[in-house]
Amino acid sequence: MKKWTILSLISLLTVTLAACGDDENEPIKIGISGSDTRIWDFVSEKAAEEDIEIEIVTFSDYVQPNIALSEGELDLNAFQTISYFDDFIEERELDLAPIASTVIAPMALYSEKVESIEELPDGATIAVPNEATNLGRALLLLEEAELIELSEEAGLTGTEQDITSNPKNIEILPVVAGQAPRSLPDVDAAIINNGIAVDAGYSPVDDSIFRESDTATPYINIIAAQTEDTDREDLQRIGELYQEDDVAQFIEEEYDGGMIPTFIPVEDLTDY
Repeated sequence: MKKWTILSLISLLTVTLAACGDDENEPIKIGISGSDTRIWDFVSEKAAEEDIEIEIVTFSDYVQPNIALSEGELDLNAFQTISYFDDFIEERELDLAPIASTVIAPMALYSEKVESIEELPDGATIAVPNEATNLGRALLLLEEAELIELSEEAGLTGTEQDITSNPKNIEILPVVAGQAPRSLPDVDAAIINNGIAVDAGYSPVDDSIFRESDTATPYINIIAAQTEDTDREDLQRIGELYQEDDVAQFIEEEYDGGMIPTFIPVEDLTDY
């Protein structure tokens, strides 16, 4: 009887240790929006050299990656600007935090009907993303293109009510960000987020009729984690690997200006 008990305890201990070992070897799941995994494939190869396995999980929208992260289905996500992130976690009361900055992905204006913003007719309809921060960003882009003017109070989350001058009587049509490319046949132009445009087969550099420049500064993209995990060494190391010079060079060569490496300390993100 004692022998059977000892054998049972040994068996149980073996199973427990094996389970612990499996946990330690589980891949780090990183959620992104869209199917363009080129940067993370590159970072994953670097991480593998340090025995850090990364599993890339793709989503088709800008909502689920944060929900999945907050529910523990992901270890990290990397798809959003700091301004969008701040608004989202405040609205949803999620306990998430940034651990590193990544890129600026310029938003751009596309059209199947005209080849320049000067050709846009009076009363042109322009589709814009309907999420608060993306809508505000789109309006700033239209202001930079000198199509509209906004009130000084508009800030980063301006709405149509903040338009103070609209000489061409542009009609603003808010649509779900992921649907913006599909709206192109039905509108004169559409403002499309970088990753969504790339997934739809458009080049932000070659196919757009206008692309944001200095207005993009507040829209630095980030890597986010659950707040309780921000000090995890493996997650911090992934942020460090992303911000190394070879990744910056890869991004510059691979995207030819469509993505701009932007590596700043996390504590400085609040300045934007």
